[in-house]
Amino acid sequence: MVDDDILIDAGTGAQELSIDEMASIRHIFLTHSHFDHIASLPLLADTVFDKVPSPIEIYALSDTIGALMQHVFNDVLWPDFTALPNQHNPVIRFNPMQAGSVLSLGGRSIEMISVNHIVPGVGYRVSAADKAFAFSGDTCTNDGFWQALNRHEHLDLLFVESAFPNANRDLSIRSGHYCPSTLAEDLKKLNHRPLVCISHPKPGEEGGIWQECREAINGHEIQGLLGGEQFTL
Repeated sequence: MVDDDILIDAGTGAQELSIDEMASIRHIFLTHSHFDHIASLPLLADTVFDKVPSPIEIYALSDTIGALMQHVFNDVLWPDFTALPNQHNPVIRFNPMQAGSVLSLGGRSIEMISVNHIVPGVGYRVSAADKAFAFSGDTCTNDGFWQALNRHEHLDLLFVESAFPNANRDLSIRSGHYCPSTLAEDLKKLNHRPLVCISHPKPGEEGGIWQECREAINGHEIQGLLGGEQFTL
């Protein structure tokens, strides 16, 4: 959650927000279509159905939007909240966004950056004034994400995934995820030295993955994420 009005992805963590906090969200930026990144979106739309003055604007790749409309908001698995309560003032509204494009919202700049996953996916760089953070979404070895971050003068905070321990390196590559060793290799491509926060560890593997990240990654402070952490830039 960025400030009080932006979400990046809508996984199960969004269910921990109060109803008032959910109703304050005006913009959601999705990284990709996998369930653990969109699970709360249908429930959030239902929860704030009569509590939002205008549609919640959702930004994503066209492929991601197509998957959500076909498989979720299809009036079979879940109501089509892009047309409820009516097509002129729905609860949610999808906005296709292309990798490389930048959107400005209330003094904050949100850049969509292509990443390497098994479905079309992106990460985001968010900046305001002279502060910036980036969120990788789900990805594995690539150059584009790091090149996009290097085009800017600074990066204060990086949220990046490491889903598997090194023992599952082959599986992590086949499933489009980092493990500590592949993440360490890619972080060498980054010119900045932000605080690196490790997300997306497999349940039960958190401690081992974070320790392997600390052992493999040089030149960065490493922090593991479990949920509920707050950062101020």
